[in-house]
Amino acid sequence: MLRVGLRSVPMDDAEHARLAAADDGTAAWRRWGPYVAERAWGTVREDYGPTGEAWSHLPHDHARSRAYRWNEDGIAGWCDDHQHVCLAMGFWNGVDPIVKERFFGVTGPEGNHGEDVKEYWWYLDGTPSHAYQSLRYHYPQRAYPYADLVDESHRRGRDEFEYELADTGVFDDDRWWGIEVRYAKSSVDAVCAQVSVTNHGPEAATLHVLPTVWFRNTWSWDPATAGERPELWWDGRLVRARHPRLGELALAGDGDHEVLCCDNDTNMRRLFGADGVPYPKDGIVDHVVHGAATVNPAQRGTKAALWYRLRVSAGETRTIRLRFGAAAEVDDPARPVDDVVAERRAETDAFHASLLPAGTSADDARIARQAFAGLTWSKQWYHLDVARWLDGDPGQPPPPPRGRNASWRHLNNADVLLMPDPWEYPWYAAWDLAFHAVAYAHLDPAFAKEQLILLCREWYMHPNGQIPAYEWAFSDVNPPVHAWAALRVFEIDGGHDVAFLARVFHKLLLNFTWWVNRKDAEGNNVFEGGFLGLDNIGPFDRSAGLPGGAVLEQSDGSAWMAKYCLDLLEMSLVLAAHDPAYEDVATKFFEHFTLIATAMNSHGLWDDDTGFYHDQLALPDGRHVRLRAFSLVGLIPMTAVAIVEPELRARLVDFTARMEWFLANRPDEADVVAHSFLPGRHQRSLLSVVNPERLTRLLAAMLDEDRFLSPHGVRSLSREHADAPLVLRLDGATYALGYEPAESRTGTFGGNSNWRGPVWFPVNYLLIEALRRYRKYLGSGFVVELPTGAERQLDLDGVADDLAERLIGLFRRGPDGRRPCFGGVPLFDDPRWSDDLLFHEYFHGDVGAGLGASHQTGWTALVADLIVRRPAR
Repeated sequence: MLRVGLRSVPMDDAEHARLAAADDGTAAWRRWGPYVAERAWGTVREDYGPTGEAWSHLPHDHARSRAYRWNEDGIAGWCDDHQHVCLAMGFWNGVDPIVKERFFGVTGPEGNHGEDVKEYWWYLDGTPSHAYQSLRYHYPQRAYPYADLVDESHRRGRDEFEYELADTGVFDDDRWWGIEVRYAKSSVDAVCAQVSVTNHGPEAATLHVLPTVWFRNTWSWDPATAGERPELWWDGRLVRARHPRLGELALAGDGDHEVLCCDNDTNMRRLFGADGVPYPKDGIVDHVVHGAATVNPAQRGTKAALWYRLRVSAGETRTIRLRFGAAAEVDDPARPVDDVVAERRAETDAFHASLLPAGTSADDARIARQAFAGLTWSKQWYHLDVARWLDGDPGQPPPPPRGRNASWRHLNNADVLLMPDPWEYPWYAAWDLAFHAVAYAHLDPAFAKEQLILLCREWYMHPNGQIPAYEWAFSDVNPPVHAWAALRVFEIDGGHDVAFLARVFHKLLLNFTWWVNRKDAEGNNVFEGGFLGLDNIGPFDRSAGLPGGAVLEQSDGSAWMAKYCLDLLEMSLVLAAHDPAYEDVATKFFEHFTLIATAMNSHGLWDDDTGFYHDQLALPDGRHVRLRAFSLVGLIPMTAVAIVEPELRARLVDFTARMEWFLANRPDEADVVAHSFLPGRHQRSLLSVVNPERLTRLLAAMLDEDRFLSPHGVRSLSREHADAPLVLRLDGATYALGYEPAESRTGTFGGNSNWRGPVWFPVNYLLIEALRRYRKYLGSGFVVELPTGAERQLDLDGVADDLAERLIGLFRRGPDGRRPCFGGVPLFDDPRWSDDLLFHEYFHGDVGAGLGASHQTGWTALVADLIVRRPAR
């Protein structure tokens, strides 16, 4: 047996063997993967317009015709880890005005709740080496309702639900294609693919399938590569490609097909009325749909497609087989495609079985496997050089002056990163990525560690120590959870990679200093922070200037910093066991934590009347106005909790002595550090913002079904605010905060996410973890009612288990056969749809329906962690 992190796996586990080879450098199994975004149009990095309205500068209508500057997009895309060359799928039902080369959705201004993809696809399978990946897509046979989706979405107000593709009726008569794409690596640099299409309609129909290979356009932007323009061509048997860095590549397909070639260059005539290349980027689309003479008759260029016209009977499935990669292997394959796919799928079965605890139900195994698959598909090659973006490219017209991200000129990213959602959020986000790394560590701890290190490197982290938030505004502030994530990844990996922990720790010291210097305006250890990821959880935009020049002293901002102290303390204590020099910095974080925790409990954030933590406004005249909202900002203080084991205190003499001196000589801070003798156990130390008495009061609110406790987890805002919204009158204006269990009815932060009532996975996950820590200290004798007011009493492990089951239950089939995450949509009751899962951004606070981004497998993949690490009972 081989020990991998917290589990043992068979020595002949092929996937773990591939990862080991990738880690030691003997085989680059991660070099190729599904690293192509599902949307590159409408992104900030492709915006060269004068207004900063990224959605309008490069809209969907331009995407098929304009060469992208920074990266590429496609359906079921595949590329190398520098995205020199890409492979993706195109489909045409014979009636649409364009070939479906990328998934469609409405933009931020078009959607009544912001941007929203209007397609149905699912990530079915994936491994971290990408030796096997599969994806399913449902494509209408009738004309795709592009205009209807835009017009109706734009017409609807914020009080109405989003208009989805199922609402258009395009699937009502079963005229749709079920398409499954499977990739299986035959070697490090070659992949086999199956594209299977099933006609679910009542009669025979034709589907055009266009596997397309192309080079990312670098020659138009970079004079250094202008003379290295790659090329591909049809040699009568294979599409061959030559790239100066990748060498000889090839694409081959079985069966009857026609080869179409053009260039991945902008169609200047269509977009700008100017001369350009004769066979531009959309040449294949125009030829297939309109029969235009827009493909190169010499069958050469920088983009090529194999054009299949599949006539499929009702209920029939047809499969095409492809090979792509190193030319020598594609030209002379060792094994049939179907054999490679079958073998890799069997290895994937074994890999996922090794992750799950004994006794996991088939439904839970399906949930975990698809969540993990989504993580593997969400890896994208991300490219942005901010200085180049601001200044423009040599030989190109200079871009208009832009203020966005102007202070981030050092940022120069060109890496494979875990993205929040490959369509709605096709860019990394700092706190999202921390949660992604924790879930991904079960699959591939080396890659998870690399992700956390990357955001701390000099070409990401600002020289002042700030970690970049996301490309819309790198200077926005996300919760500082990277230290927590590093600890969890370290633990999942077995707790032995001290070098990783030290690398992250030293960089996070810079980030912590940035927080202290920039986000504590009064120097009183009560922090502001801004929106901190909880976009619209307050009555006003917490990142904007506040009314009357007030400063928002944040319960969550201060709690995040207290937690940050504890996480860095825990890291330093682990490191001190290997190097005593870390004892000094451990003492520093211990003392800083006590100062923040004391400030939180004495400067007005705790309200003894309500038994809850609240934000408060500090007014210029010295007054403080407490915002008596009952939201996650008052529960997040529970997550700032740590246990110091007596064995550690005995080993780290200097740290222990300083801690005891501090407690003896600083009695004003001593009450945030408690001691308890547990029967049969040595003395432990509890470090927490919330003491046991206040914990009882907070849990009474959190576990109340009329307030925070949903059947599907902890709501972000108490349901009591449905009838009693918070109303604040300040500086001549009125602000309100009411319970909104579904989509947001406010435009704050674009209106495409909602923290005013729905269930969010990341904070629920942290609350569950905190409860387990409190249980470790308080023992089984500390019990609470669950739900509040009921006779059933559970210890805190029991409460944590219950909350975890509620979250997992979002995806499980209920007694009625339905999965709550589907929201009761009849289409998803169909057996052809009901086992394919989407992992949404957040979930309806009352019924559990998935909301927001539909492929946010990033942090919602934490459901897989809950299943994998379910405690044995």
